[in-house]
Amino acid sequence: MFEADSRSGARNLYRKLKLNWIFSTSTFVGNFLIALIISYFFSKIGYEAPVNFVFFISILAIGLWISEALPPFAVGIFIIATLLLGFSTDFFFDKTMPPELYVSTWTSNVIWLLLGGFFLAKAMSLVELDRQLFQFTVSKFGHKPEGLLLGMMMTTAIASMVMSNTATTAMMISSILPLVRIIGKDSAYGKALLTAIPAAASVGGVGTIIGSTPNAIAVGALQEKGINITFIDWMVVGFPTGLILVWLFWKFLCKTRDFSGVTLDLSLLPKAKGEVRPFEKNAVIFTLMFTVLMWLTEPLHGIPVAATSAIPIVFLTMTQVIHSEHVRSLPWDTLMLVAGGLALGIALVEVGLAEIVMVKINALPLPKVFIAIIFCLVAVLLSNVMSNTAAASILVPLSLALPGIYGIAGPVMVAISCSCSLLLPVSTPANAIAFATGMVEQKDFRPGGVFFIFLGPILAFLAVMAWVLVLL
Repeated sequence: MFEADSRSGARNLYRKLKLNWIFSTSTFVGNFLIALIISYFFSKIGYEAPVNFVFFISILAIGLWISEALPPFAVGIFIIATLLLGFSTDFFFDKTMPPELYVSTWTSNVIWLLLGGFFLAKAMSLVELDRQLFQFTVSKFGHKPEGLLLGMMMTTAIASMVMSNTATTAMMISSILPLVRIIGKDSAYGKALLTAIPAAASVGGVGTIIGSTPNAIAVGALQEKGINITFIDWMVVGFPTGLILVWLFWKFLCKTRDFSGVTLDLSLLPKAKGEVRPFEKNAVIFTLMFTVLMWLTEPLHGIPVAATSAIPIVFLTMTQVIHSEHVRSLPWDTLMLVAGGLALGIALVEVGLAEIVMVKINALPLPKVFIAIIFCLVAVLLSNVMSNTAAASILVPLSLALPGIYGIAGPVMVAISCSCSLLLPVSTPANAIAFATGMVEQKDFRPGGVFFIFLGPILAFLAVMAWVLVLL
């Protein structure tokens, strides 16, 4: 396997020498000094001290997310702790803010919605509903290379709307690896499968609020502004946008890859073990259907998603499908990162830094429509070199300050664009899983990555603008 970049190579060397702490510490100090220098020159502009303080935190957080001096979740916790130190004590400023302003991000509807999604995804994996979905796809799309590729991509996209993109990719990749090994790693079809599945998982995740973390960040930011986006509201724009992007990428692969002469022996694909008790499987199916139904009908019954997200948590533990060891294995670090990102967004708005940035942007001699498109392009480019969750945490609060309808559309555009980062193996965990098989190289991701860099923001802009105009 090739090293993703010199940074990861250096980190691996330090890890082998058991000196990884030196790499992390020196990188943290370096980022701190860089942020301090940049903030020093920013302070010369003449803004108030709280603005300069939040600017420093923002620059430091961006540096830590890009350099990975700390794990992303640790940066989220660091942001909250630093904001509490700065604004909930009198150490730095005379005027203090209540700690609940930043700590309350842990009780956001978004956090509970993601947690409910985590429980559903874990349960589906435990009862092998994911593998049965794969087998169903194979039986419906047949033995033709193009048809099977489309089936794999659509199945992956739909599964990633309720499961994590990483888990969906891992499941699908492991299922088709025996077939890829028989075809050969140099086969155009094998490479198409190994690059299409992570792309479909990432892009398909835009279909629901729980499908991708940037979606939840956008919804949480809009909620802070007093704009409530329900589960069905998001699906109206996210579901078709995700499936259209997947379909267009499938057409792109079929046009640019030669699948002639490919013969598929689907008997080599792994079968579901079938060792799951019927009661457990039925319990998961019932819980999944009931929970999603409650999410979709929120405008009718008025029960907030934070309450209905407790359904899978209670039902799946009560029926003993999920046990305590399963709960401990859930991606709690993602919730920490989201909470930190939401807190940073609140701080940007509270001290007026988001408004300052947007005043400067609005002063540019460009139509507002171009500025919105630039946000989308920056989102997809930034997400290719850092966590898409981190990129959304930075850009969503800024786009929230766009004038008029763009203040509603901007965060959603940014969230969708962040999910279109597929240029490098390190751009998304889904890509990294495919790359880890050793059967694709970095260059194999480039055509799809470039495809989504241009098409993703454009389609995101068009779909979201149409959605907002109808919504309003």
